Amino acid sequence: MKDVGQRTAELAGLKHAIPYVRLFKGRTFVIKLGGESVADEAVLAGFLAQIEVLGQLGVRVVLVHGGGPQATALAGRLGLETRMVDGRRVTDAPTLEATVMALAGQVNTRVLSACRAAGLAAVGLTGVDAGLLTARRRPPVAALSGELVDYGFVGDLEGVDVTLLGRLADAGFVPVVASLAAAADGTPLNVNADTVAAALAVALGAEKLVLATAKPGILERENDPASLISFLDRHGLAELRERGALAGGMLPKAAAIERALDGGVRRVHVIAAAAPDALLAEVFTNEGIGTLVVADAAALAPEEVAQS
Repeated sequence: MKDVGQRTAELAGLKHAIPYVRLFKGRTFVIKLGGESVADEAVLAGFLAQIEVLGQLGVRVVLVHGGGPQATALAGRLGLETRMVDGRRVTDAPTLEATVMALAGQVNTRVLSACRAAGLAAVGLTGVDAGLLTARRRPPVAALSGELVDYGFVGDLEGVDVTLLGRLADAGFVPVVASLAAAADGTPLNVNADTVAAALAVALGAEKLVLATAKPGILERENDPASLISFLDRHGLAELRERGALAGGMLPKAAAIERALDGGVRRVHVIAAAAPDALLAEVFTNEGIGTLVVADAAALAPEEVAQS
């Protein structure tokens, strides 16, 4: 039997969450889960259990996944070299084939299987389905080093049609979207999953964009978890980039965060996918557990900060 103190704490937590439940019921969260988290069976199961709770509370969830580690591993088995520049994969024709197999096949199916075990009615998609994501092949661009880089079959998004996602959500399904898009002629293109998640969040008018990563959030010092930044605005994010605090995979994440905020998404959260109940703690408590990013902290009223 639970003691009085434990029962009182649980009831207090439930009462505290009620305003958030009312606020978010019927709203859309776009959640991006990295490939490294998908690879860990226990982490994936624990994270999807939290998404199932959101669904029970009336939140509409669109789940976007990457698959970088899986694509790299498959490319290695096929004898292909993987090259990353500024956190993005250089994708020639053979690498594209491996990436499509990894994301649309291995990773998407793994997530759907875990969704089924978690009691989630999920449907697997890529951006190629039903014209969801249209992109153009990226022209050669200058890297941070100054080198001119041809990323190959990497896409820059040009169009988003979320009609299918809306119909699936209306029917009670969780769309699980692999980060592939298509050119106008149907050619599949590799698109960064953070970029895809941000674009979908904007197009859906999402209440929140959540980036679930291998790190606890955005860090003041790249490899120091103790330097977690709990609250940040667009100006602060730009400052971190300018002084080199953001590197590797955090660079496309920062760009995706900015795109989401510019597109009207009011709250972007960066959390550790592996931390127990991180998603629920970030969404339903004032303190949160990761990093909250907003467009302009100065424009927020005190009560908005308290309810972030």
